[in-house]
Amino acid sequence: MGLTKTEIFTDEQNRLAVMLKAMAHPARIAILQQIIKANACICGDLADELGLAQPTISQHLKELKMAGLIQGTIEGVSVCYCINPVAWNMLSNELKGFFAAYEAPKCC
Repeated sequence: MGLTKTEIFTDEQNRLAVMLKAMAHPARIAILQQIIKANACICGDLADELGLAQPTISQHLKELKMAGLIQGTIEGVSVCYCINPVAWNMLSNELKGFFAAYEAPKCC
């Protein structure tokens, strides 16, 4: 059986792609910005802040959590989310290296 397309790329490339794909929606960017702005775990306040339905928020939170960008804890009937610092630092370092590697060509 042949290789899947992801198997021809490094673990770092695949991990970065998963995280960036999860972030590639304006609602998810807004959710991440709200969590960062709060500088604490957020427990169910996002629907009021963003003007989206709770089921929509829940789906976006699920995608961000599956990508490893956020982590959650269950407290009674509510789920609280915060940035996953390990994943966030890895993403930050990967993107810094990615952008720093580029030098503008002199030919264009």
